[in-house]
Amino acid sequence: MKYTIKFRLWHWLNALVITVLALSVALRETFFDVEHNAKVLVEELTKLSMTLTNEQAEVIAKALRETLWEWHIYFGYALVALLLFRVFLVFKDQSNKEKFLGASLHKKGVKLIHFAFYIALFIISASGLALTFEDQLQIPHEKVEEIEEAHENAFYAILVFIILHIGGVIVAENRDEKGLISTMIHGKERE
Repeated sequence: MKYTIKFRLWHWLNALVITVLALSVALRETFFDVEHNAKVLVEELTKLSMTLTNEQAEVIAKALRETLWEWHIYFGYALVALLLFRVFLVFKDQSNKEKFLGASLHKKGVKLIHFAFYIALFIISASGLALTFEDQLQIPHEKVEEIEEAHENAFYAILVFIILHIGGVIVAENRDEKGLISTMIHGKERE
């Protein structure tokens, strides 16, 4: 296989954007957890003989993580742009890739897993946009919950894909496809 610079650029930018998005969710659920940080604020201010209600502390804790969430939204827009670029590449990319019908059963399975990944990318992108613009789109509250669930499930599907992808690349690199990683880096045909 030989990959064009456009395809390689998409691949690595997509990996970077998904990593930042996953980290922003992980940070939001751990270090920037509102209830935990509100409790810490109240406890620490009490030690300084200052009072703060739980509600006030939660407002401050939410404000602390707001910038993080803004970055999540910006990188979400980047993911949407990368998904659109990938659709463009389906029609315009000149990478030398094995065709589905001529592929072995194993390679067909790999291609189907990649296809499922693209579906998950579409779902997470569409649901993310819907959640970002829920007020403007006037989405009913019940539907917002369904969209949030679809967004979260797509995230988990992408995480599973990443694990399978990295594991598959390591196995392939050590078995029958030596040079696969360097091909995705510099684009040259494997020897």
